[in-house]
Amino acid sequence: MRERVKHVRKHLGNGFQIVLVGALTGTFAGVVVTLYTVLAAMAEDFSRGYYAFFRAQPAFIPLLFLALFLGAVVIGGTLRFLPVIRGSGIPQTEGALRGLMRFKWYRALTGMFAASLFTIFMGLSAGAEGPSLMIGGACGCGASDMLRRNALIRRYQITGGACAGLAVAFNAPFTGMMFAFEEGQKRFTPEVFVCAFSSVVFAVLVRNLLYAAFGMDVGAYFTTFSFAAADGTQPVFYAYVLLAALVCALAGVGFYFLVFFAKRLFARLTLWKGVGKMTIPFLLAGAAGLLTAYAMGGGHDFISALGSGSEGVERIFSSPLWATVLIVVIVKLLLTVVNMGAGVPCGAFIPMLAVGAGIGALMSYLCGAMGMDAAYSDALVVICMAAFFTTVVKAPITGVVMTVELTWNYLFLLPAVIGVAVGYLVGELFRTKPIYDRLLDDMLAENRKGEMAQSFAVRCRVTAEGIAAGRAVRDILFPPDVRILRVERGGAHFTPDGNTVLLAGDVLTVEGEEQEGDEVRETLAETLGEEISDETDPR
Repeated sequence: MRERVKHVRKHLGNGFQIVLVGALTGTFAGVVVTLYTVLAAMAEDFSRGYYAFFRAQPAFIPLLFLALFLGAVVIGGTLRFLPVIRGSGIPQTEGALRGLMRFKWYRALTGMFAASLFTIFMGLSAGAEGPSLMIGGACGCGASDMLRRNALIRRYQITGGACAGLAVAFNAPFTGMMFAFEEGQKRFTPEVFVCAFSSVVFAVLVRNLLYAAFGMDVGAYFTTFSFAAADGTQPVFYAYVLLAALVCALAGVGFYFLVFFAKRLFARLTLWKGVGKMTIPFLLAGAAGLLTAYAMGGGHDFISALGSGSEGVERIFSSPLWATVLIVVIVKLLLTVVNMGAGVPCGAFIPMLAVGAGIGALMSYLCGAMGMDAAYSDALVVICMAAFFTTVVKAPITGVVMTVELTWNYLFLLPAVIGVAVGYLVGELFRTKPIYDRLLDDMLAENRKGEMAQSFAVRCRVTAEGIAAGRAVRDILFPPDVRILRVERGGAHFTPDGNTVLLAGDVLTVEGEEQEGDEVRETLAETLGEEISDETDPR
């Protein structure tokens, strides 16, 4: 039977196999993530309801904080035994799809599913998009295990599942794919694209079918935003765009450094073996939720309220509109910083967009006082949303694509490009790394504390069955920290570059580093064909 399966795989070819595994991954991820996002929306609505009750009945507020304290203990205890779900899940998924981390997919899936829903239910400033990406990636890993695919195909499927998860959460297929490529893989190969594309197509199709079956709207995710595009022919408009993007980018840099300052502070808190530190974000969330409902959940309602002249924003203590927005921005920013610093299992993707949108609204008020046409206000909200995201995450193409795809308005394209460029350049000026990359580095350093990386050098032969045969080096998804030193072909040898096309029969000398539990050499052999000798210096 096994030989028959191998024969069928060989007959179908690598390309068709990747389409099939992508389709299966997307279907699995589509079902699970759709269920997750529906439950997350229900949990957020329910939390708003009972917080409204406590605002109306202050005598019962102590019960709320008691429940939050107990909830913090539950989440803190869960993280002790399941640390892989700490934070938004995006850094862990990036590590898995790059071959730097491994996790048991069923534990990651069920743990993040339950824990992040719980934080949303408790009223924290928590989005569902980051967890959706991790849940999708775990579905990809699970599909790979069930299909008994090799380590290389597993990475393809984790990428496809992550794309599918984010695409379903946003109902924005291109944003999901672009984020996984630009922020996750940081490179493009045909196989990864095919697997991701097929995963996203099937996941979004499944999502729409399930929404239709549930009687829910299958349309665009942010249709309630109704952002009005401005007249982009006036030079003064771009002056306001530059000013707003610059201010928002500086705020993004401040947010970035605050997150890692908070991480250092929380790392020192060892109350109840680290469980006690979860009480801080939970109790702060309770106080903020009593102050304003906009502090709760991801921030969709807040962004929507800013979309039509900000008249939909509910005032806090009858304060002026600008003061209400300022309070919400400060509260949302600080809660997101605390959540990320403490490692609360919840999303920060939408909260970051909400902070950026709020800064854009504040800039529209300021520029309006300077004489700006009110028709430009919505554009500044959208542009600052993308600029803040790009400054923190360092994914400019995703920022532009997301702006267009989530507003369904191509008139925002050029202003968004300008805003994103400003955000990226300001981040470069302050030498910030992409926030999820730095979080991943911290996780890897913590997981591998005391372990030494082992250098290796091997000779591998490219075979016709390997994925590398007939492909340029730049198009092959090699494991991280691997270098091809030499290619031997027909009695000659040379040093390859990115344009070198590998042929069946080539013998490659490859060096790299691996730690215990890594699959670097296994993945190399599967990619190229076979390992023929170990050239590692025994010293």
